[in-house]
Amino acid sequence: MTGLAYPNISPVLFSLGPVDIRWYSLAYLAGIIAAWFLIYKNIKKYNLPITRVALDDMIFNITLGIILGGRIFYVLFYNFEMFRENPLEIFALWHGGMSFHGGLTGAISGLLYSAKKMKYPFFGLSDLAALYTPIGLFLGRLANFVNDELWGRQTDLPWAVRFPSGGYLPRHPSQLYEAALEGILLFTLLNILWRYEWVRKTKGFISGLFLIVYGLSRMFVECFREPDKQLGFVFSQITMGQLLSAPFLIAGFVILYGAWKKSSAR
Repeated sequence: MTGLAYPNISPVLFSLGPVDIRWYSLAYLAGIIAAWFLIYKNIKKYNLPITRVALDDMIFNITLGIILGGRIFYVLFYNFEMFRENPLEIFALWHGGMSFHGGLTGAISGLLYSAKKMKYPFFGLSDLAALYTPIGLFLGRLANFVNDELWGRQTDLPWAVRFPSGGYLPRHPSQLYEAALEGILLFTLLNILWRYEWVRKTKGFISGLFLIVYGLSRMFVECFREPDKQLGFVFSQITMGQLLSAPFLIAGFVILYGAWKKSSAR
């Protein structure tokens, strides 16, 4: 049989009595803590007028938005019929089921609230957040791999992986593709550009580029990822992930154009 054997790592790192500490939960937590730490370093380095208390509030609002938005989008777009029949399952977050598009929408809502409360330019905050969001994306996709979920379509490529829940058939390790593109590539690109003063001064440039690169990466990898079993293809060969990525991609170009236009007008 072709394909690499799945390493079969337990999704549970350790247990505290009846509570299981899972890699996926730690990925979210580690991504948020890393973003908080690195944003704080940027505030100090560039002497930005954001207090430690304001940053803490912003991270709390973003985290709340990620949880609520991620769950709401998953319920509405990925498994609505199941949740309609079992409404209490909506609150069972430990059973899994989060949408990144929803999490991003929730995070943006949290940023909007924070910017209004702080009386700080929204894109000034969103650029900082966008710089380090790829860390959470990278860790989250690795956790998907560990959880033996969201694997790819069948292939005969030499790096195919035989996932147990995928019938031990050789499949694209699409979680690792996403970790590489949405995590490593996106993080590297944005943080290299951030070194240039004109980029830091062009509010919205990093935010727009984040949405564009994420949208293109996600739409590309969806071509190799097995569609969600309960959904299949939404229409033709289009998946729900590609459909939800389209508005973010369009928004990214609009934001990037607006940022460039404001910069040119100076």
